[in-house]
Amino acid sequence: MSLSLDDVKRIAHLARIRVTEPEAAQYREQLNGIFTLIEEMQAFDTAGVAPMAHARDIHQRLREDVVSETDRRAAYQAVAPQVENGLYLVPQVIE
Repeated sequence: MSLSLDDVKRIAHLARIRVTEPEAAQYREQLNGIFTLIEEMQAFDTAGVAPMAHARDIHQRLREDVVSETDRRAAYQAVAPQVENGLYLVPQVIE
């Protein structure tokens, strides 16, 4: 896929970005370079390659899933301006 100068100007217009002629030409070259790279990457057969979560083979250290804080809901709701059925009431801002 290759973008024309008119394509770049249309994209800039849709994105509400003002570009000059030299800038549009520069962006055209950069975007076409990206599309060329994508086409090269799509040419490789990746049928047997497993998806990776990260580029490096690292593992996230996880902690035990245990409660580490006490339940302070009642204390927080006691100082709230308005509470009803365990929910905080706030003023309506959208009509």
